[in-house]
Amino acid sequence: MNEKVSHRNDHSDEHALELLFADIFKKHEYRLHSLVFKLTRSNQYARDIIQEVFIKLWEHRHHINSIHNVEAWLYRLTENKVIDFLRKVAADNRLKDAIWKNQPDELNETEDKVAAREYNQIIQKAIEQLPPQRKLIYYLNREKGLNYQEIADHLAISKHTVKNQLSTALQFIRLFLLKSARFFLLLF
Repeated sequence: MNEKVSHRNDHSDEHALELLFADIFKKHEYRLHSLVFKLTRSNQYARDIIQEVFIKLWEHRHHINSIHNVEAWLYRLTENKVIDFLRKVAADNRLKDAIWKNQPDELNETEDKVAAREYNQIIQKAIEQLPPQRKLIYYLNREKGLNYQEIADHLAISKHTVKNQLSTALQFIRLFLLKSARFFLLLF
């Protein structure tokens, strides 16, 4: 008899977790998808990333109640998945080409100009927050087109330091963009 009661409780607990998961999914899926779509520019890749995020949540469903802030947890996981994706894109020319082919043929030029201007403003805000030497290294590489060795020679530092500083700057800018995109999504 106790086994039947225990089995019934397990089943109702699992059902309650399924309902909680469904509620979380309904509440956050659209916003997360919109954020990822804006960053990946691909509906398919956005769907794949969001699917991975919710699979991870499903795998942790027995611990959902111990997650203090599910929304923050989902956004952090989504940020990490997008960063992984962007790293993969940066290293894979075929993937880069596929993303560009996914761009619609008929783009709204005014909307694109506004979006590009806003995007550039956000990047400029991120660059302004870099420490002076990191900002200079970023500027010499991205704006002046100098390679690591040329920057190292110009600043009398090691090539390795240039590489690390530029990598750290790019990581900071990416995270700043993700956080800014999340902020803008919360407004809409």
